Amino acid sequence: MNTQPLHLNLKSRLLKKTVFKKKLNPFLIKLLNWEYWSFNAIYAPIFFYWFYLCAKARSLFFFSAANPSIEYGGFLCESKSDIYKLIPQAYYPKTLLIPVNYTADVVEQLIKNANFNFPVIVKPNIGAKGKGVRKIADMKEVVDYIVASKFPMLVQNFVEYKNEVGIFYYRYPWEKDGKVSGIVEKEFLTITGDGIHTVEELIMQNERYVLQLNALKKMNEVNFKEVLPEGVKKMVVPFGNHARGAKFIDASYQITPALENAIDNICKQIDGFYYGRLDIKFDSWEQLEQGKNLSIIEVNGSGSEPTHMYDPKHSIFFAWKEIIKHLDILWRISNWNKKNSKGNYLSFRDGTNMFKKNAAINNKLDSLI
Repeated sequence: MNTQPLHLNLKSRLLKKTVFKKKLNPFLIKLLNWEYWSFNAIYAPIFFYWFYLCAKARSLFFFSAANPSIEYGGFLCESKSDIYKLIPQAYYPKTLLIPVNYTADVVEQLIKNANFNFPVIVKPNIGAKGKGVRKIADMKEVVDYIVASKFPMLVQNFVEYKNEVGIFYYRYPWEKDGKVSGIVEKEFLTITGDGIHTVEELIMQNERYVLQLNALKKMNEVNFKEVLPEGVKKMVVPFGNHARGAKFIDASYQITPALENAIDNICKQIDGFYYGRLDIKFDSWEQLEQGKNLSIIEVNGSGSEPTHMYDPKHSIFFAWKEIIKHLDILWRISNWNKKNSKGNYLSFRDGTNMFKKNAAINNKLDSLI
């Protein structure tokens, strides 16, 4: 119980509120923290090495041979629903693809027939950087969102496991066993109330969160005027995407022979998959090492980044080293698959069409949250 006199308590609260109003500058935050730099800014020095690998492969699009069973090798524009078909059903949440231009009645009936438990995750079948991903707890809102999106969408059971990681995996086709080259642990965008400030004010005081404010304001499920009681935590974004405010923490120290073996056993069951990142939710590290109580949220192919490099403790030089290391692995796998007739490089025409398709999709996704 607060025994402080009322006038002193009010004065203390007013002072705390006034001091709290310091505004963060998004431009300076991005400038001083390389993890927020644009793709082109981060990868500019790497382009020279990329073209060197292209010259060795005699193809600008050698990456397509890395994962022969995934469209474009999983570099861009890959269909998530097609990838899920490659994964044993026991390893991923119930998922339903809803094509574009279905009426609201048809969408609702499809979801009912699938017997989903709410809340659900709704996301574009072809996505980029978390655009359009929503956690929705109401059937009407799900239907309205899908119909309005005018985009092929996936409805997926929300996985309740408390932990989420991105595990980078590769296997040279000429070797029996694969390797885990990095693990990123994801800390969701979460705020802690103080009984005084609104959700919006708390977000504005965090360097990572303030960058997401404009996108967050488009989310109907966030009440920015809410004042959380002191000590109460609120998860604002329930999925671990860096572009949606999640903090990436390098957890590569968790790589053990048991964990590597468990991931290798799973990935060997995904036909034609040799290189990429698995986004996994799980209950505990001990069970993850046993391959139990986990759910694969997504499998990303040859366009995957070693996202453990985005840990704020790492320098841009560490990131460049990791990127080059993984590009080498990508080239070696693709080159072997091509020479052994297990995969083909995209033609120049198909490769340029892929990039045009990706640009068009991104323009559409920008209209989603």
